[in-house]
Amino acid sequence: MGVLTRYRATTAAGVIAALVLVLVFGSPPYGDWARDNANGTGALDWFLTLLTWPSWDFDADLPVRDIVAIALRAILVIVLTAVFLALLTGPRLSRERSGAAQLLTGWSAYIFAGAGAGLLAAIFMSDPSTLGAFQAAAAGAAYGLFTGWVVGLATFGGPGRMT
Repeated sequence: MGVLTRYRATTAAGVIAALVLVLVFGSPPYGDWARDNANGTGALDWFLTLLTWPSWDFDADLPVRDIVAIALRAILVIVLTAVFLALLTGPRLSRERSGAAQLLTGWSAYIFAGAGAGLLAAIFMSDPSTLGAFQAAAAGAAYGLFTGWVVGLATFGGPGRMT
């Protein structure tokens, strides 16, 4: 297996993990469940609610522009995860990557993807502002920080590791 193929496989594993996170926890049924059941003040309730951040709920009460921005945010989380993983796991950056480096690379790629998706999607909201964009980027970074370990684990010890 060539070096480029190995790094592509690591990127693919991380993107699949991101796709599952967004499709499952960003889905309307999970969002409804989290609103109904994770409404306490504990850390678990906060985390279960945080998982809904890249939602792709099409709420009819929202302006069309906001619905597009919310859907765009979910798509951008996945696309930017692929971009950052490809950039961070490139074969020219390191001849050998430990499993811990892969874990941290996947995790950090998801943090950057969440922040970037929040920032870019905020531009398309119906009432965009600089403060709103910064807050959306911060929310996306927090989402990536607390959920990105899943993407990191997907890339951990994968075929991107050179032996």
